[in-house]
This record gives sequence, C-alpha cells and structure tokens, in this order.
Amino acid sequence: MEAPMKYACILVLLLFVCIGVNGAGECGRSSPDNEAFKLAPCMMAAQDPNAAVTSNCCIQVKKLGQNPPCLCAVMLSNTAKAAGVKPEVAVTIPKRCNIADRPIGYKCGAYTMP
Repeated sequence: MEAPMKYACILVLLLFVCIGVNGAGECGRSSPDNEAFKLAPCMMAAQDPNAAVTSNCCIQVKKLGQNPPCLCAVMLSNTAKAAGVKPEVAVTIPKRCNIADRPIGYKCGAYTMP
C-alpha cells in the first residue's frame, strides 16, 4: 500500500512540474497585464477612434498581432481597462495601422477584429 501511494505522489509532483514548465498563457511566459504596458504608445488611439495612431503604436501592435490570442488578451486585460482602453476601439487599431497580415475576423471577447 505504501509503494502505490509513493508512486501516486511522484506522479502528482511531475504533473505540477509539467504544468509549471508548460503553463504558458496567451502571451507565453508574460501575462497580458505585463504585455499591456508595451502598448502605452496606443493609449489615445485605444480610447478615441478618431485619434491618430502613432508609428510606435503600430510597431507594438504588429509584434503582438503575431499572436492574436495574446493581442486580444492584452486589449481585454485589467491593465488596459484601468487605463481607460475601450475594447471596441482597441480592436480597430491593427486596421488603422494598415497591418496587412492582421487577424481579420478574430473574435476578441464580444468584439471582432476588422
């Protein structure tokens, strides 16, 4: 009885280690809240659909847009919300940046990327 319990404990420990090593989220090892800080140049553009989108914003959005789930998670993150980002406006930024390979039609919560 003691041996099976020992093996069960080892199996559980290995499971936790594997989850910890491979437990990357939408943005890999970084959280969407941490990634949101990289989009600071997009602040005005993420609040006002008529605001100009800066080249620095477009560079950061293009980088994050390589991973649509991460870009979406960043736009819906607590950090973005606290900064006053309007998700319905934020999802338009890749189009406003004229990013050709943007994730058109990607569902981001209740929003769809144009």
